[in-house]
Amino acid sequence: MFVHCCHCTSCQTETGSAFVINALIEGDRVETLAGAPDPVMTPSESGRGQQVWRCPKCRVALWSNYGGADDRLRFVRVGALDTPAECPPDIHIYTRSKLPWVTLPEGVAAVEGYYDSKTLWPEASLARRRALFG
Repeated sequence: MFVHCCHCTSCQTETGSAFVINALIEGDRVETLAGAPDPVMTPSESGRGQQVWRCPKCRVALWSNYGGADDRLRFVRVGALDTPAECPPDIHIYTRSKLPWVTLPEGVAAVEGYYDSKTLWPEASLARRRALFG
């Protein structure tokens, strides 16, 4: 539906990197290959926390559910996908805490915090989200 590159300090800490790339997608479209993932509650920049689902074998983060949201919408870690190159970021979020040596690409939306999806998502993605949440 939409791909975030998040530069918040929580994502930097969780990944041990400068950012994380999450593809927002319907939960029923996600398939796991190595058994049932394990949930772990962690902090998030919003203050509402996130439930990170980890692979039971390698413990890599597979996806998150933020702010107590249910499993209908998952923030899937693009690096955990078979084809991560097919999911470039649609937006860079929490750029206020972006590391100074990270250069943002021209032509991709960037915001200092979070944003209103109605203002930036394509209509097809908004329709998929409406189908999930009404």
